[in-house]
Amino acid sequence: MLNKRSKEDLQQMGSLIDNENKGHISSNINEMIEYRVLRGRIYSVGFQPDERVIPFLELAGFGSATLIQTFDLRYDLISALIERWRPETHTFYLSCGECTITLEDVAVQLGLPIDGNVVTGVSSISSPALLCYELLGRFPSEGKFATLRFSWLKANFEHLPNIATELEVKQATRGYIMHLIGGVLMPDSHGSEVSLMYLPLLSNLHNTRSYSWGSAVLATLYRELCRTTDPSAMDIGGCLILLQSWALYRMPFLASISHQPYIFPLVNRWSTNSGIGRSYTVPIYRLMIENYSREGVAWEGAGPGGGGQGHVAGYRAIAPLQQVQMVAPPGLARPCFDPIGF
Repeated sequence: MLNKRSKEDLQQMGSLIDNENKGHISSNINEMIEYRVLRGRIYSVGFQPDERVIPFLELAGFGSATLIQTFDLRYDLISALIERWRPETHTFYLSCGECTITLEDVAVQLGLPIDGNVVTGVSSISSPALLCYELLGRFPSEGKFATLRFSWLKANFEHLPNIATELEVKQATRGYIMHLIGGVLMPDSHGSEVSLMYLPLLSNLHNTRSYSWGSAVLATLYRELCRTTDPSAMDIGGCLILLQSWALYRMPFLASISHQPYIFPLVNRWSTNSGIGRSYTVPIYRLMIENYSREGVAWEGAGPGGGGQGHVAGYRAIAPLQQVQMVAPPGLARPCFDPIGF
């Protein structure tokens, strides 16, 4: 039950975020209608890579990302955070100012490269079967197809022959990375498949690490956060383990045990749920964020020895996003990246 003061605080928060845009989910707070809980999906690879595959995963820049351990998502928490997301500045509105997930957070939380070339791909591949045969050594079906099912990837690349050639090991590496990209790092809001558009970027595994995969993950999550501010949206994609782990780290009052050892990737702090505690409802998370964010937000850089107190961690990517526009939202001393057209 919300008291009068709590209702007033939440109504004020809703009006500040909404900026008279009735298409934003925060308008539901003002109207005090039934809250929305988004749905999402995450498809962990489900098996450890063969030891012969690991050197090629390292070569491709995905060695640290293979260490990621997924965990149960708190969709009420994610839904409450999205009510505070401002699409025009790509920041979360808090009572103490505005903050956002940065490229530094991506690097520390997921262990992905954040410097390098832009991750781009073609929307249509003319000969998908030929592409799969060249890079994976097999293909799922005849004719046209634009995605690969995770079940097919697991069935074909979980086990390597004892006398596998280097070519076969590289093919298994590509299959593992495709599952990791589509299932954990950049999943869509529905389905259990990964787009073929990423496969050509894995043709030369040495060149694969030259791409800023961390920036692509962040841009995809930003896009999903913006899309789901629409009250009609019910499903969310993107790297939700990044979003939840970032929130628990930056707003430690959301976790039952906030002071946990630093490990890498940082997202693995919550893999056993030992410090997350029980899940609450959207209204409770609203109140927790509103009441405790003034004193409880960790503004310093991610990980030990991060940036100094009083500012959001800096951005250090060379070529972070497909197009970058610098904006300085209210309440931030430093600008935020605004991904355009990813």
